[in-house]
Amino acid sequence: MYSENLLDKRIEKRQTFMKPIFSIGPLSFYLFGFMIAVGALAGIILFTREAKRQGLNHKLLMDGAMYSLIGGIIGARIIYILFYNPSYYFLNPVKIFTVHEGGLSIHGGILGGLVVGYWFLRRNKLPIWKTLDIAAPALILAQGISRIGCDVFGGPISDSLPWGIENSGKYFHPAQAYEFLLDYILFGYLYLRLKKPSYTGQVFIHYLIGFMAIRGVVEFTRLNPMVFGPFSISHILSLIGIIIGLILISIQKSRQPIGQRFEIKKSDYWKTILIVLVLAVVSLLIYYLVQG
Repeated sequence: MYSENLLDKRIEKRQTFMKPIFSIGPLSFYLFGFMIAVGALAGIILFTREAKRQGLNHKLLMDGAMYSLIGGIIGARIIYILFYNPSYYFLNPVKIFTVHEGGLSIHGGILGGLVVGYWFLRRNKLPIWKTLDIAAPALILAQGISRIGCDVFGGPISDSLPWGIENSGKYFHPAQAYEFLLDYILFGYLYLRLKKPSYTGQVFIHYLIGFMAIRGVVEFTRLNPMVFGPFSISHILSLIGIIIGLILISIQKSRQPIGQRFEIKKSDYWKTILIVLVLAVVSLLIYYLVQG
């Protein structure tokens, strides 16, 4: 399906582009891991604040968010190993545990987090779809912030384009910048949609479809194992996510009543636009200062 040489080169590129923060003996800790922690913290704060506002047990849900985060990291690692480079980890099994060096699949992260989150909500008899709706803006915010520190992984780009990332005299697409900018736009939409959903589950389903579409678009600028033509494994996983989302729309529209609705004021639109712009500007500054 794809060559081992391509995968070896891909791993070399990741290790070259990853930015270490500090080292302890033979272990190096990278910016990507740090930004994942920052993104997770921002997402958990937003999630618990909104859960409290909507009358849910926010303290219990904070525990659930932590469990889901762990499940997401495990899921991200498993899917990355299984779909992106199984032979490499089969030959180097000790590398399975070097998560601090990168090698996480966002599709696996979403799946792992959802599985653990669903189990937690069912076990504690919490409203599943209402909780997922509240979680959706927090999830995309966390993902966007996390991408700031991610390895570049962009394909070659002309050096005449000013936004390219230079490495060893060559220029590459700032694929992660494309992604976190689109994530922030989706965050703004979901944050407003949460105030006035048309049916329970709408916000989360729109998150699922929206992010899968974003991932599919950005994937055209990245270097990943191809399945056929210009389409990669990530494209296939994103398409599956979109199809699942469309099926869920038809189910939830007919089964779920309209969720709790709040008035959206004109000031809410301006506040959201300002938040998105600040996130975008600050993230771009950090990204280019570190990666550039």
